[in-house]
Amino acid sequence: MPTVREAAFAVFAHFGIDALFGNPGSTELPMLRALPDGFDYVLGLNEAVVVAMADGYAQATGRVALVNLHSAAGTGNALGNLFTAAKNGTPLVVTAGQQARSILPHDPFLGSERASEFPRPHVKWSLEPARAEDVPAALAHAFHIALTPPMGPVFVSVPVDDWDRDCAMPSLPDLSLRTMPDPAGLARLAAMLNAAVRPALVLGTGVARSGGWQAAIDLVAACGADVWAAPFAARETFPEDHPSFAGFLPAYREEIVRLLAPYDAILVVGAPVFTYHAEGFGLHWPETAALGLLSDDPKHLAALPGGLGVLGDVAMGLGALAGQSKSRPCAPPRSPAASPEAAMSAPYVLSRIASLRPGGSVLVEEAPTARGAMHDCLRIVCKGGFHTTASGGLGFGLPAAIGVARADPSRKVIALLGDGSAMYNIQGLWSASDQAANVSFVILNNRRYAALAQFAGRFGIKALPGTDIGGIDFVALAQGMGVAARRVSTVAEIDPALAWSLAERLPTLVELLID
Repeated sequence: MPTVREAAFAVFAHFGIDALFGNPGSTELPMLRALPDGFDYVLGLNEAVVVAMADGYAQATGRVALVNLHSAAGTGNALGNLFTAAKNGTPLVVTAGQQARSILPHDPFLGSERASEFPRPHVKWSLEPARAEDVPAALAHAFHIALTPPMGPVFVSVPVDDWDRDCAMPSLPDLSLRTMPDPAGLARLAAMLNAAVRPALVLGTGVARSGGWQAAIDLVAACGADVWAAPFAARETFPEDHPSFAGFLPAYREEIVRLLAPYDAILVVGAPVFTYHAEGFGLHWPETAALGLLSDDPKHLAALPGGLGVLGDVAMGLGALAGQSKSRPCAPPRSPAASPEAAMSAPYVLSRIASLRPGGSVLVEEAPTARGAMHDCLRIVCKGGFHTTASGGLGFGLPAAIGVARADPSRKVIALLGDGSAMYNIQGLWSASDQAANVSFVILNNRRYAALAQFAGRFGIKALPGTDIGGIDFVALAQGMGVAARRVSTVAEIDPALAWSLAERLPTLVELLID
């Protein structure tokens, strides 16, 4: 009979796992004894870094990623990015060590009385198996749940003495987990679009998660709809240089209604109706427009304020709708945005990144203050070209960029970070150096939590404490962890520094002192 450890690694191999993202501790050591050939250990210097690296890797590959955390304490360190993984809809199988079963009644050091409850509700499923021999079957179950749409993280707590116990090898069925939307529901959505004089699509993160980039382009070519990005979309939704791309919906109810008022049919795809950032009043969408929703997430449909909702795979649904749509001309090309004035400002820096970036590069963004400038000056134009945090929690972007780079080392990853965001998990730079990650870290250093100061205006707050964070030397921090770095303080230095960073295949960091 195999040991639990041998059976577990057979389960991992069945699901295509070739790496373990972790930060090890004493309760995990028996799991790590003699890793199989071709199986890598990806080390992060704390558990928040570990989960975000795995998140970026899973999203960029479209496969599940395996994470190992150190007991309940390590799970606690990881919770912020575990919450983000849940919001991102990322398939992660997270394991954590537990103390030996024989001493659990004695409240041991590193023991957790309710280990499986700790990460809830931010995981789809959580279990500490009742017997050691049940661990491999629990892991197989975890993979299936993580990969079932809507995908997300799951959690298995494993006592330290389980790994060397004998067990039976669990059955490993080969499951197809994508579900075609109801044809009758799709026909009604197609009829809604075909009856419209001016339809609009609102595309969300579910488009990218399902691989629906080309299907969305095909639908727009067929029906001629304008395209808006859903509020706080965390992935690329549609080529932002396409003539039909209208812009980004804000996360405020009144503004959404105003921007969508010209349309008589609105189809939201892969997103809720709608994500809000502050309290609003009145209608959720224009009362003169028909409303439809296509999503693989039942929660999106449960919260639908009206109209028609269809549950199922987003890419499949978009493709079916393209085949049922009547032909309508697309929008004429829009005038290009004016180039920003040369200055040490976010708009100008982002415009220079747009000009200098290699073709096919990926942007991982966590610079909330620069989000508007990014929309205007650094457009996303390729499939797989954008990642950000769906939860709004900081500390995702820097390590997630390393995971994205691991998925395809040939593709340049640009991690666009605010100074405050970067400091949440700055030790991720060590992992970037250790893995020789093809990442250009670009720090927009305005010496403050500027996004918070801006948002304070919605509450009528003019002076806000605790937002100044000057005095951080990102070049020294990067160099201390093995990442080459340069500081830019004048306009003349911007292009040479960015060109240097973007040409390197090893991790680099450029700190820009912006106004």
